[in-house]
Amino acid sequence: MALALSAGSVAVIGLVVAVAGAVNGVAGFGFAVVGTMALATVLDPAAAVVFMIIPILAVNLALVGDLSGEELRSCGNRFAPLLVAALVGTIVGMALLDRLPEAPLRIFLGLVSLAFVATAQQVLPLPTLSRAKDRCFVETPLAMGAVGVISGLLFGATNVGVQIVAFVRSCDLSHGLFVGVIALVFVGINGLRVGAAGVLGLYPDAWLVAASLAAAIPAVGGVTVGKRLRDRVSERLRRITVLGLLTVIGLRLVLGGAGVL
Repeated sequence: MALALSAGSVAVIGLVVAVAGAVNGVAGFGFAVVGTMALATVLDPAAAVVFMIIPILAVNLALVGDLSGEELRSCGNRFAPLLVAALVGTIVGMALLDRLPEAPLRIFLGLVSLAFVATAQQVLPLPTLSRAKDRCFVETPLAMGAVGVISGLLFGATNVGVQIVAFVRSCDLSHGLFVGVIALVFVGINGLRVGAAGVLGLYPDAWLVAASLAAAIPAVGGVTVGKRLRDRVSERLRRITVLGLLTVIGLRLVLGGAGVL
């Protein structure tokens, strides 16, 4: 899973994380899935997942700043079961990551990307989403624990936290608060993932760590630009941009993993 990157590849990675950061700044989500799926088209898929851990942490640290101290405490208490369960599921997902062969993992990432699009378009409903719309269910520790473990498994292996995003979106939060809560959850998860990746041997060398740290800079820059554009971009345009990117990337991954491209 070692990386040997040319100058051109470094430039492409910088552009990918900057664009993904801008998407996240505008929409409140999408950095992890857009960035990881795009990088998986040019890197080993497992390396792409691990490479993105530090940039994901940096991006969400930037977005958590949108929450006030009172909102941090309130949301931290409210979504604590979701966070704890997601942490457990994430570690298990990461432990499985390095055992998956490249071509099937590439196809799986592509299918996850396309499933994200189908779910967002309500073509393929999430198992938890219909119940999650009932606020009595949403607010129970059991509901958050179930969503957290399942979502954590997927997130640990792919960087895709689709069910976490859908679950929090169902909680009747304002868009600004939704962005902050998503960031809060992913800061907690990715803070642990950085250490877990080291313990599990997912960082093969110092170069990958250094490159991942460096990628955090254009990622946060992209978020800053996206946050400034947030109020100028309609919900419809947000959806078209994110879902359009993920459709193209998902198809590219599936075809690449199948040996067509």
